[in-house]
Amino acid sequence: MAKDPVCGMFVDEKTALNAQIEGRQFYFCSINCLDTFANPEKELSKLKKRMYVAASGALALAIMRAMVYLGLAFGAITVTWAPIPNIPYLTWGLLLFIIVTPVQFIGGWTFYKGAYEAIKRKTANMDLLISIGTLAAYIYSTVVLFFPGLFPVKERDVYFEVSAVIIAFVLLGKYMEEAIKKRSSASVRKLLDLRPSMATVIRNGTMIEIPSKEVVVDDILLVKPGEKIPTDGIVIEGMSAVDEKMITGESIPLDKKTGDQVIGATVNKQGLLKIKATKVGAETALSQIIHTVELAQSSTGNIQRIVDSVSAKFVPIVVLVSVLSFVLWIFVMGNFIMGLLSFIAVLIIACPCAMGIATPAALMVGVGKGAEAGILIRGAEYLERSEKIDTVVLDKTGTITKGEPSVTDIVPLKGYTTQEILQISGSLERGSEHPLAQAILKAAQSKQNESISLDEPKEFEAISGMGVKASINQKSILFGNKKIMNRYGVDIEKDIEKIMDILESEGKTVMILSVNNELVGLIAVADTVKHSSVAAINRLKDLDIEVVMLTGDNEKTATTIGKKVGIKNIIANVLPSEKAVVIKRLQLEGKVVAMVGDGINDAPALAQADIGIAIGSGSDIAKETGGIILIKDDIMDVPKAIKLSRATMKKIKQNLFWALIYNAAGIPVAALGLLSPIIAAAAMALSSISVIANSSLLRRLKIENLR
Repeated sequence: MAKDPVCGMFVDEKTALNAQIEGRQFYFCSINCLDTFANPEKELSKLKKRMYVAASGALALAIMRAMVYLGLAFGAITVTWAPIPNIPYLTWGLLLFIIVTPVQFIGGWTFYKGAYEAIKRKTANMDLLISIGTLAAYIYSTVVLFFPGLFPVKERDVYFEVSAVIIAFVLLGKYMEEAIKKRSSASVRKLLDLRPSMATVIRNGTMIEIPSKEVVVDDILLVKPGEKIPTDGIVIEGMSAVDEKMITGESIPLDKKTGDQVIGATVNKQGLLKIKATKVGAETALSQIIHTVELAQSSTGNIQRIVDSVSAKFVPIVVLVSVLSFVLWIFVMGNFIMGLLSFIAVLIIACPCAMGIATPAALMVGVGKGAEAGILIRGAEYLERSEKIDTVVLDKTGTITKGEPSVTDIVPLKGYTTQEILQISGSLERGSEHPLAQAILKAAQSKQNESISLDEPKEFEAISGMGVKASINQKSILFGNKKIMNRYGVDIEKDIEKIMDILESEGKTVMILSVNNELVGLIAVADTVKHSSVAAINRLKDLDIEVVMLTGDNEKTATTIGKKVGIKNIIANVLPSEKAVVIKRLQLEGKVVAMVGDGINDAPALAQADIGIAIGSGSDIAKETGGIILIKDDIMDVPKAIKLSRATMKKIKQNLFWALIYNAAGIPVAALGLLSPIIAAAAMALSSISVIANSSLLRRLKIENLR
């Protein structure tokens, strides 16, 4: 058996529709599910067209009614007989009928389809009640229009507007919901795009270019500087620095030499590399991340909306009450017309227009407020979960820290000044694209060091894995790690080694500068903490939320950063696929987890978490997988997002409560025949207005001042 990725039904693989999409096999229960999955934009476009049809019809009807009432108010027309003022009854009714019919059967088609599916499954949903209520109003109005003699004069009114307004309002909410859901597979598709399309392969001594997907195990690949590595492999020739941040989360590129492992889709920054392919296709690290994201998304599923859970109980009760009212009026009171009118009134007063917009109305306001503050909330399901968040897991690189190396310490020796150390090292690194070199160059050219003028080095030589050697102003300069100093016989005194050990224990990369074989200074470079990280973490603690750091970086560096920002619970040396496992372990302990990250390596964990919060400056994959996106690259917005989500969810619950109570209170009145259908329609409209007004109160929330 296989699970349909759209409707979630289990289907027999032998009889199901099967299709390969982007190289993966899927099974669908129907051609409609296949089309929805393969063409989410097409399905959303259909819903948008239906919404426009319904909205246009409802607006036209509202304008027509307004013109009539304005005419009455100013005496331009007079009432000849109810209910149509000074206009031929059939002409007016036909005009309404012509406008509403497309709304009823084009705009409302999605509800009828949903109601049919619910009936087949022997259950009740919101679509069923919407279908019954709108069809009741439409059919009743049509009968009144074409057979007016069946009804008393005072009851010869049509309720086409009721049907059109209900469909238009609820379609708006449904469109908003589907617009959010359509991205369910976007993160996986973007992950697939990370792979380079072409690879340079050496076969039979000839260098050829082939599609990356055709690379096989043991192929010899040639990767030039700036190119992505096509697949996982091992370096067999060459030395270079490889940027693995997208996979490992490590901000500083790692030096690679013969015998080292490399990961597909990472970037070769400097030298030419020859690589032997060791893993291809589904076995690569990137494919494993994709697989992990898919598993996390499918296992989590969408939480059933509050509206649906309420309607499952509410719909059968409403239908039962309307039918009982109809039967009692006919067989007990002997009044067919009153029975029919009470039946219609019950369905109209109970028709969930207000319930249908309860979530989208609050969501629109809450999401709008969040967007103003740089916080994007991608759906009501994330709002539902946010109420119970008790644990926030923070990625280190690019989330707590800046995600790029910066100069943190300069230790001048032998009478040299800080400015002189920066001037010499900056001159050496001015032509390098290595991130560590860029950090030094940036420090040398910063505002406080504007007086520094960089020299042009001569006899420049880059020694891979060690550093650089050059001549400046006829002085021999060495700049790099201990290896280059040992190679050229530069003595490193014990006191200086102690200083280096202290700096390295803080997770910093230390580079040594020597002039004429004499050690004259140290420069330490590290990924630094963002200015707002400490305050944000303290704010989360104030909300009684446990904070955890989860990183692929080494334990020493992670512990150092943790001490600086006040995080005690630190989990380090974690691979991308293992991050999702850690999140799942926390969930199994009964915790409701929010994961905050920015890199490709965070995507599985973001998908597995109850709420994924993606840093906006991070990768597209993280943003597509996250349920909440922070545009401003500021984790101070994490506690703000949680509080905004809770405030919005509170409004949604208030809306649903009052909509349900309001409609439920009107049901017995309508069943007793004390509420005509037109009054029921007005009451229903008032219920919708109250929901919108309550939602609008969210605009008063000062998110920037949240504490």
